[in-house]
Amino acid sequence: MTNPPSDELAIRLMEAIRALVRRFSLAERADIACCGMTIAQAATLEALADKDGLRLGELGRRLGIAPSTLSRNLDRLEDRELVVRGPDPHDRRALRASLTDAGRSAAASVRNQEIEFTRTILEKLPGASAAETVAGIEDLLLAIRTATETCCPGAFDHLFAGSGIQVQERTES
Repeated sequence: MTNPPSDELAIRLMEAIRALVRRFSLAERADIACCGMTIAQAATLEALADKDGLRLGELGRRLGIAPSTLSRNLDRLEDRELVVRGPDPHDRRALRASLTDAGRSAAASVRNQEIEFTRTILEKLPGASAAETVAGIEDLLLAIRTATETCCPGAFDHLFAGSGIQVQERTES
């Protein structure tokens, strides 16, 4: 049986995660511009690229923003002819947001830029460390999910619902 991790190691992990969260939280601020649009607008395009034709309530939940913020965001994207809002065919009281052809192209461009940014990060890691780092983060997420289930069943899955992140135990090959 292995010894439990030291408090020092636990603190290092906690501080490293906080630094990552701060770095990426800054990038998520709605007023930060990248790729010719705000991060919030880019996130909206990405969410619609993952599942087009979302009801506005579901889109807002996926993005974690209030209805008024979503509305302003969609107004700007509609002005650029990247998104259209229309009635839900199953519920005339609800609206859905969908990408236009130009919106699909813009979403693909944003995704390609993000992949390139991430590739640049991975290239900064020495040798086989890149794959080990990604596997380590996946292991970390699995451990967080397991620990979260002990105190807050379903909370982890709720946090990642609609994000495309799937945390599963790896099978040894």
